[in-house]
Amino acid sequence: MANKKTRTSTKKRTAPTRRTKKATAKPSWTKRLLAFGFKCSLVGIAAIVILGIYLDGKIQDKFNGQIWQLPGVVYGRVISLSPGSDFSLVQLRQQLDALNYQKVRTPKRPGEYSASQTRLEIIRRPFDFEDGPATARHAMLSFNGNQVTKITEVSSNQPLGLLRIEPKLLGMMESGIHEQRLFLPRERFPEFLVEALITTEDRDFYHHEGVSPTGILRALVANIRAGRTVQGGSTLTQQLAKNLFLTRDRTLWRKVQEAYMALLLDFRYSKDKILEAYLNEVYLGQNRGEPVHGFPLGARLYFGRPINELRVDQLALLVGMVKGPSYYNPFRHPERAKTRRDLVLRLMMEQNLLTSADYDAAASRPLDIQSTPSLASPQPAYFDQLKEEIRQKVGDKYAAGAGLRIFTTLDPVSQQAIERAVTTKVKTLKGRAGNQLEAAAVIADRRSGEVRAMVGGAKPGFAGFNRALNAKRPIGSLAKPAVYLAALSHPTRFQLTSDIDDNPIRLEGSQGSSWQPRNYDRQYRGSVSLLTALAKSYNVPTVNLGMQLGLGEVIDTFGKLGANTDAIPRVPSVLLGTFSMSPFDVTQMYQTLGSAGQRAPLTALRAVTTKEGHSLYRNWPKAERVVPEQAGWLTLYAMKQVVQQGTGRYLQQHHGQFALAGKTGTTDDNRDSWFVGMDDKEVTTIWLGRDDNQSTGLTGASGALRVYDDYLTRRGASNLSVAWPAQVTTVTVQHNASRYQLDCYGNQKLPMWDPSGELAKRCDKPDPVGWLKGLFN
Repeated sequence: MANKKTRTSTKKRTAPTRRTKKATAKPSWTKRLLAFGFKCSLVGIAAIVILGIYLDGKIQDKFNGQIWQLPGVVYGRVISLSPGSDFSLVQLRQQLDALNYQKVRTPKRPGEYSASQTRLEIIRRPFDFEDGPATARHAMLSFNGNQVTKITEVSSNQPLGLLRIEPKLLGMMESGIHEQRLFLPRERFPEFLVEALITTEDRDFYHHEGVSPTGILRALVANIRAGRTVQGGSTLTQQLAKNLFLTRDRTLWRKVQEAYMALLLDFRYSKDKILEAYLNEVYLGQNRGEPVHGFPLGARLYFGRPINELRVDQLALLVGMVKGPSYYNPFRHPERAKTRRDLVLRLMMEQNLLTSADYDAAASRPLDIQSTPSLASPQPAYFDQLKEEIRQKVGDKYAAGAGLRIFTTLDPVSQQAIERAVTTKVKTLKGRAGNQLEAAAVIADRRSGEVRAMVGGAKPGFAGFNRALNAKRPIGSLAKPAVYLAALSHPTRFQLTSDIDDNPIRLEGSQGSSWQPRNYDRQYRGSVSLLTALAKSYNVPTVNLGMQLGLGEVIDTFGKLGANTDAIPRVPSVLLGTFSMSPFDVTQMYQTLGSAGQRAPLTALRAVTTKEGHSLYRNWPKAERVVPEQAGWLTLYAMKQVVQQGTGRYLQQHHGQFALAGKTGTTDDNRDSWFVGMDDKEVTTIWLGRDDNQSTGLTGASGALRVYDDYLTRRGASNLSVAWPAQVTTVTVQHNASRYQLDCYGNQKLPMWDPSGELAKRCDKPDPVGWLKGLFN
């Protein structure tokens, strides 16, 4: 019994051992594979979720803030017209042509105008001006010579007190941003453009969730039939994801990310939001090496007009270029571009979005693009000044990349005219001056000081050393009007008819040095009037006059005109302009002279606003009287005689009817050739010279003045008219070749204007104030 119990006990202890062996048997391969797959699925799902969170974060960071770093958009001058404005019909047409307005028989759309001899009808484009948005306006303007006489609203026949013409887009300005884009909200795009884009690129756009399986299948079938890739399956949403977030690498991983981001975009944002982003993001070519993005800027690049003014055939061309801006570039491959455009038009007809008649009309048109792909001619010299003013006047309020709108004072008509004048005349004058001849020009409004144009070198479109701002050169005889202005500020001592000694002189310096100035022609006339001395630019009388006044007073007058007196040494030679100034600084000085003593600081910047229209800076032109009105008027009158009878008389043969004023300037050995000219609207400074400071062989009259003459021929001139001061009275001129007449003050002899004896002067009545006006007729 004991033994039996023992065996029984043994069996009970061994049973668990057999069960343990059975439980530790290896699972089958199927179970192991399923387990592995489950784990991989978990990892994959986790990876997808993590990737989705990461990609969704990227999308929200961009879409919930500012999608792009937008460059500053720079605009030119706003033309403001009212009854009584000094603006001719010809000048207005020049401005409208620069803005690419279309001349038609009867205006029907914004951006069109018609003109007769005395009237101009226009539909002004809608535009967001510096003080707020303005809608399109249909107006009729009447002119009488160089003046606007009446402005009428066509629809109501009611008079208008003001009509503003929108400024020209000059370009983009932002350092560190290598994309050009002109943002436009979705609702301001032409519906035809949107429909054409969806029809051509993604006809299921409003029905898929970011990725279109039917589109992928349709593209696959088309590619198999063609034996090559002829159609893509990407939706607009996928294209947007690729353009905004991904590279252009043709890899499976990039396509996966693209599809995933498209799904996320479609989930998070409305179709219109996605479409708005695409319309402003799409790549459409390059402008001077910089990528151009978005249909609004593409319209400007290829057609020079706002997108809402393009015809259906032009819009179809832009849509067609989406597939390949380089391949379908209309400038390089016009036939390809036209074929692609017509395909888009045909698709629109098949979708009943165009009638067959409309299709035939549109497809029969030429491409009708600009002569060259350009947003605007570059103005590097002007932009240098603009950037400096933004730094000084806007400072920290200027947010880079925020798409600020910058309103300037540049006149595109003046800029184009001076660029062409400089290019043409420098090329001609190089035969005499050498191939190293350089140039600079600055043009400013005579009254407001607003800078209308600037050229920094003989090749105006090339950036580099800006001679208009940074080339400090001796100004020569451009200094003389300040000397005469200082004298005429003392009416009891000096009048335009006062005698000045014109005999050889020698001035001794304190260190034993001496200076003996000479007239340019090496001739001496004994004595000449102030008027003759300035008009003929005689050196010796100018030095004698300046020494009578004292160097301190003359230099102080330079300062009043706007010159930096710290840079002017107190030596007699400054009376003949041996000190240096830049063309920009010279223009400031002559703006004051040209406005008869009203100094207005030169400025290129008018206003800066945010893209939403909030003002950051606005300049209100202001002028300050810095010299007596009579003295300023008489000096300006004398500078008119420079053109009529003196060193600037070359202008008379082409522009004599405009009563222009000006002054030539030439430095030692003809190293610098200067001319400053004035008509009623502008003060223009021209400089010619060489960077190596060698002789050009050009005087102010034979060099810079010829550039100004060419500029006026292109731009057109306005009659220079300045109100006569009340204190100035009239003296009649009588022809008398045989004798001098006596003046109004005790029978003192007056010098004749013409040393040959052609003219003599006679006063009709006493002039106790001492101011003379109209010395001769």
